[in-house]
Amino acid sequence: MTPHHLPFYIVKPGETDVLMIVTGIFLLLALLGVGNIYLRLHSLPERMAHKSQKLQFEIVAVLGLIALFTHIHLFWIAGLLLAMVDLPDFSTPLARIAGSVEKIADTDDAVGETSTAHEQASPPAQLPTKEGGSHV
Repeated sequence: MTPHHLPFYIVKPGETDVLMIVTGIFLLLALLGVGNIYLRLHSLPERMAHKSQKLQFEIVAVLGLIALFTHIHLFWIAGLLLAMVDLPDFSTPLARIAGSVEKIADTDDAVGETSTAHEQASPPAQLPTKEGGSHV
């Protein structure tokens, strides 16, 4: 008592179900595509910090990983904001200041050593004194 004409999505026994195979391939490709978009969006703060050579790149990367594994989106937002902010570079000027201070300290020690050696070699000269009470 079956109808003579069956719709295309109903297969006869023993035949391959083409619609199910096409649907399975489509679902697999859709899952991979959505996952790729999700991971690209998720790594957006890290890529932004890497492109602009930010100092806080490691912090942004760690915040992204924490957000990925804990599903707490506040970490991702913090990483995105940190990637957008340009923190000033304090380490380079401080290193240059420290290097200059070391040079000054080395030259002062060298000058101090030579002057003490010179003072020990010759007695200090006495200035002539005036015999009067006048300061002029």
